[in-house]
Amino acid sequence: MNRFVLTWVMCCFPLTALSAVVGEEVVYQQGDTRMKGYLAYDDAIQEKRPGILVVHEWWGHNAYARSRSKQLAAMGYTALAVDMYGDGKQADHPKDAGRFAGEVKKNMETASARFQAAMDLLSVHQTVAASDISAIGYCFGGGMVLEMARRGLDLDLVSSFHGSLPTSTPAAKGVVKAEVLVFNGADDPFVKPEHIEAFKAEMDQAGVKYSFTNYPGAKHSFTNPEADKFGNKFDLLLQYDPSADKQSWQALTQALDGIYGK
Repeated sequence: MNRFVLTWVMCCFPLTALSAVVGEEVVYQQGDTRMKGYLAYDDAIQEKRPGILVVHEWWGHNAYARSRSKQLAAMGYTALAVDMYGDGKQADHPKDAGRFAGEVKKNMETASARFQAAMDLLSVHQTVAASDISAIGYCFGGGMVLEMARRGLDLDLVSSFHGSLPTSTPAAKGVVKAEVLVFNGADDPFVKPEHIEAFKAEMDQAGVKYSFTNYPGAKHSFTNPEADKFGNKFDLLLQYDPSADKQSWQALTQALDGIYGK
């Protein structure tokens, strides 16, 4: 590149615009289980920043979870797409996805330990302010981050996107440390009105700072551009909703900005 072109590029595009998000495969351990995650951050940022855990859908740790991590990294966070199944395991059929998710859900002590292992990995990364950790999750992952909040993990904010709401261990008053955001599709067949009522009552009784947003017409997996493909292939009521996706991400962005002063 000649000097004139280089000067033009630097004038028209600030150095911050030229910075690139770094994505790294990471391997960590929980007991005898090897976990395969994906860490994303902007290496042009010098100061330490908040860390965000991203928990995958029931399909497992896949490209979608990684894409959300990179999105958060571009916003100035360090994000870790976690592995809740172990060894980076993924499903390509709903039966397998349901089995993988069910195995985790039936042993919440193990699930909590796996989440904590990811949280520990993220908090000691050289780019992360260890006391500033939040978590988001999708579908299975949305329900999972809500469970971690119920257990009182030291999280600033927890956000569930089209996640499950029922629990066998409701939040106790004074235990939940995180602010809780729930983004739900009003036409999601997997989330019943009674689930919503019970969740709101639970949060109110426990004194949790929370918000619940229902997007009219939105179905399950409304944030995932691949939802229609999976839905059509397996005859599942999944559908991407660009408007609900955009609105929910903007709401998350504003909430994070409010907490971390960006």
